[in-house]
Amino acid sequence: MFERPIVMLDFETTGLSPESGDRITEVAALRIAGGEIIDRYVSLVNCGVRIPPFISSLTGITQQMVDSAPPVAEVVPALIEFIGADTLAAHNAAFDEKFLMAEGARLGHACRHDGLVCSVKLSRRVLPGMSSYKLGELARALGIAFRGTAHRAEADAEVAARLLLHIGRHLDRSYGLGPVAPELLVEINRLAAAKVHAYIGDYAALRKRER
Repeated sequence: MFERPIVMLDFETTGLSPESGDRITEVAALRIAGGEIIDRYVSLVNCGVRIPPFISSLTGITQQMVDSAPPVAEVVPALIEFIGADTLAAHNAAFDEKFLMAEGARLGHACRHDGLVCSVKLSRRVLPGMSSYKLGELARALGIAFRGTAHRAEADAEVAARLLLHIGRHLDRSYGLGPVAPELLVEINRLAAAKVHAYIGDYAALRKRER
């Protein structure tokens, strides 16, 4: 399915912006290799902050849960090591990457991931015409079932990973690509939607000549 591993990341957080002091409360990172999820790193996180009541209501993550969770100084270095130099993906990837970079910077741990794939942007370009690109609604439309509770990191990351696998299969069926290179997904993210079909067609033709 994919030529090299891709790590799907999802954070639960206390808010929308690390610049405003918001912190992570839970992380899930799932490594996709070939056509399946082969490894995962999942943990609640204690950042020493208060959980707003509306966040607890949305996610089910309580103050007691994070207070007894592993400290951020343990979780984030382990997460960055888990991701390594693989390509990173997330649904609304700019959000998750900015929290990853901010938490890493706090601890002096540089991230090493090779490229970023946003499954929202990718879905808009590769699966046009869907009624919604929110993760839950997109998953339902494609027949991808949640295996846990929505708005928890592992359940959301698993659905996003299965969405990415669906896109990989779709690209193979539509263009005869065979295993998809992560850098192709990164490049599709950068393109205007109107240019995607021609770009992938040219890419597929070049790949076939090289085989």
